[in-house]
Amino acid sequence: MALSSTQFSDFHPVSEPLWRQMASVSDYRVPAQLRPWLSDTGSLTQRLMDACDNRLKVQVLRQNLGVPRLSERRALKLPQRRLALIREVLLLGGGTAWVYARSIIPLSTLTGRLRSLRQLDNRPLGALLFSEPSMCREPVEVACFNSPTSQMPAVLAAYQPPMWGRRSVFRLDHKPLLVSEIFLPSFSPYNQCLSFDDSRSV
Repeated sequence: MALSSTQFSDFHPVSEPLWRQMASVSDYRVPAQLRPWLSDTGSLTQRLMDACDNRLKVQVLRQNLGVPRLSERRALKLPQRRLALIREVLLLGGGTAWVYARSIIPLSTLTGRLRSLRQLDNRPLGALLFSEPSMCREPVEVACFNSPTSQMPAVLAAYQPPMWGRRSVFRLDHKPLLVSEIFLPSFSPYNQCLSFDDSRSV
């Protein structure tokens, strides 16, 4: 997908949830059925493909240059008003929206061979990340989205909170990008047992 013209809508402040490392959320009321999905460090893309018999589709909602939110800038150690590629997608299993994903890729990451990240189109970013020998992942953080708001695109306005999400900073060739994934109320495979023998769980 070609990048659209630069937009500055993200300059407007939004109410952000509190992100915490998964290991420190014992005081959160994390739904038991979602905990394995939130804490799993393997490829979510592959887990979802397994859960829907490889009928996973990516619907691109947005892909353009913008200014990340405050917590996103802090996670990536980006200066104020530094532009990044912002990509928002829905992951649909068998035609049902399961996960909303938002990726922040600094322009400094989109150099060299990683320029190809500009043309993901409807391919899942997760599949690329976990196929990369240079990939490393920082600890998973989780958050609860208690209000229907500005954190979600308008297309998701019908979904009622609370919703739980997770995010991680990934590094490819030592270059960072941030991936956030929010499990939607229509996500049902949480009762499926996960296999934790993924050798790329880093």
